[in-house]
Amino acid sequence: MSSPRVVVLDYGSGNLRSAERALACVGADVTVTADSAAAVDCDGLVVPGVGAFAACMDGVRRVGGDVVVRRRVAAGRPVLGICVGMQVLYDTGNEHGVTSEGIGVLDGTVERLDAPVLPHMGWNTVEPANGSALFAGLDDAWFYFVHSYAARPAGGDGETVAEHGGTFVAAVERGPLSATQFHPEKSGDAGLALLRNWVGSLS
Repeated sequence: MSSPRVVVLDYGSGNLRSAERALACVGADVTVTADSAAAVDCDGLVVPGVGAFAACMDGVRRVGGDVVVRRRVAAGRPVLGICVGMQVLYDTGNEHGVTSEGIGVLDGTVERLDAPVLPHMGWNTVEPANGSALFAGLDDAWFYFVHSYAARPAGGDGETVAEHGGTFVAAVERGPLSATQFHPEKSGDAGLALLRNWVGSLS
């Protein structure tokens, strides 16, 4: 059986090579590209991201990634957002008092964490959503976070949460759409297991 074809969207932001290596390690046939046709056609699309929400959205729009993500979600084709690549899936992001429009396939706003120490950097546990496919076999696992902003829980199905100065959304699973606020590619064996769960769902 052939390996699932995964595209890591290259729009100028994110840990492209570490994500590529981790996905290849768990059995994906990985391509890093800005090509929108490849991003539409693949079995699974990964949207990475580090840095500021607005800058990442500028990059995503520049390569047509916002259109590709909306098309894939509408068609039930899998998408995985990582870190700021998760944040830009929401309606809006609010940084330094400036609100920026996101891709809008998740409802809500990404806001600054209300915590005494920022960024939230290092290892943390999560509380997986009921029936989570991403976190199957990963009870009590630790994941690596680096962020100062996150979405607030809306209380919907498929929301995995974590705590840092309050509760925030650590991961989302909504139909074809999956996303993690933490970096699975930097989260050791637990991160690889999560990526293996996702890649396994593509075949």
